[in-house]
Amino acid sequence: MWERLRRLLPKSKSKEELEEHYRRLENVELEKNDLMAMMIAALVTIVLPILLLIAAIYGLVYFLFVR
Repeated sequence: MWERLRRLLPKSKSKEELEEHYRRLENVELEKNDLMAMMIAALVTIVLPILLLIAAIYGLVYFLFVR
């Protein structure tokens, strides 16, 4: 199983290739509304699951102790 996974993963790159890759990433400029899109993505992926977890805990406590 692990051997198949290792074959699918990219091979190790040289230090120069990694530096070039990171240099290209630094030069990427964001568009006008990218910050808003990132905030919405953070809301959907972080805040909503936390709220759902809190709601589930609250519901469990309500049904076990209050009711």
